[in-house]
Amino acid sequence: MPTSTYTPLQTITLGSAASSVTFASIPQTYRDLVLVSTALGSATLEGRVRLNADSGSNYYSVRMSGNGSSDTSASLGSQTSGSVSTIATATTGGALQIQLQVMDYSATDKHKTMLARSDQSAVATEAVALRWASTAAVTTVQILTSTGNFAVESTFSLYGIEA
Repeated sequence: MPTSTYTPLQTITLGSAASSVTFASIPQTYRDLVLVSTALGSATLEGRVRLNADSGSNYYSVRMSGNGSSDTSASLGSQTSGSVSTIATATTGGALQIQLQVMDYSATDKHKTMLARSDQSAVATEAVALRWASTAAVTTVQILTSTGNFAVESTFSLYGIEA
């Protein structure tokens, strides 16, 4: 089996607070996409994703999380963005680490599936499986927060994965 190669496509480091970050004009030459972020915030952050600026009710997810003393799970359907992380209370400088993989993003014969993992030290760890109910090839990826803003110096990096 060949070893996967991560090719850096773009890194965004925020110079001012923002409620979203968008990667556009994504080349269609890779098998998967991986987005890695270290998000900082001054309020509770809930990480979300939108593909191709689709804000229709086309996102579905199943998540599980734990904090060392309790665990939770939930499923969400017909959402206007995909839930990537619900655990973060990114106050007092605590960074939220998120890794999102979009599989077969350029395929036009299937819905897009995603896996997200997130962690905030001393808060919780979460894993999410997501589906975007569209057969369109992914050309833009937007990470947003439904509450608060990503703070200055939050970083977001997008990679193409070659098989």
